[in-house]
Amino acid sequence: MTDISLQKPSPATNRKERLQQAVDTVNQIIMGKEQQVKLAFSCLLARGHLLIEDLPGVGKTTLAHALATVIGARYQRIQFTSDLLPADILGISIYRRDLEKFEFHPGPIFAELVLADEVNRATPKSQSALLEAMAEGQVTIEGETHILPKPFFVIATQNPLDLAGTFPLPDSQLDRFLLSISLGYPDPKIERELLTARDRALVLQDTRPSLHPEDIIQLTEDCRKIHVSEALLDYVQALLAETRNGRWFESGLSPRAGIALLQCSKAFAFLDARDFAIPEDVKAVFPALAHHRMTVPHGMESSVKKQVADLLSQVAIP
Repeated sequence: MTDISLQKPSPATNRKERLQQAVDTVNQIIMGKEQQVKLAFSCLLARGHLLIEDLPGVGKTTLAHALATVIGARYQRIQFTSDLLPADILGISIYRRDLEKFEFHPGPIFAELVLADEVNRATPKSQSALLEAMAEGQVTIEGETHILPKPFFVIATQNPLDLAGTFPLPDSQLDRFLLSISLGYPDPKIERELLTARDRALVLQDTRPSLHPEDIIQLTEDCRKIHVSEALLDYVQALLAETRNGRWFESGLSPRAGIALLQCSKAFAFLDARDFAIPEDVKAVFPALAHHRMTVPHGMESSVKKQVADLLSQVAIP
């Protein structure tokens, strides 16, 4: 009889353990923001893209860099400015006289994790350069299609207060972001630790990958296998219907947003080491999924979060 204690763990088990190790590592770097870190990983595993809207200096860039490091992804940071051109993002074809042909030079979009820093400072033309990439995992330049790496994860940041010289993202662009989160200020205890702890940049330099991009691809497939009951589907549909009845918002969530809600809830359950999703998973991801998609009457923008919270509290769990 084979001694079970001597058997090696299966690759799937080992992969899940390394995923948890990656989450723990990011939590050690971005201290006191466990929920936001979990949402960021859920977004990655659900094959989405992440928008972080927050004040400067709270850790947006550090979170993106930490995620790229622990999953072993190629990382590119694009600083969005008003003079940024689409070619600065996508790349350009340069004529090679010795070869008598054009040679394509890929831009920074050709990475597995791309940070679009202050994305709303670029013009709509440059912002739209991200649209095809985020939606289809490819870019078309001069009639030629170029496939982007897999996995492909975009994290975009924007400052909610400094609106001078910005170009607000259109709804079609916002909808390409699966989740929108904010980190906020740390609580006093965590801030004291940050003041006395080692510099986060130095910690990042010493951080080693727990996963590889191939692991992320397989983990996303594992997330899709998470069981969803008929009762949970009823709950998701009830939430979607409530956003569309005109009571809370001018326009509700689209079917695509509903699919995204389900996929992200599965990923959230997967991170809790469960093979089934529950209503609490849906409730955990719903605010981050709904906030940037909801439209409220002019002058009531500050009440979006409250409206989302009230809606969640009033839709009964089947």
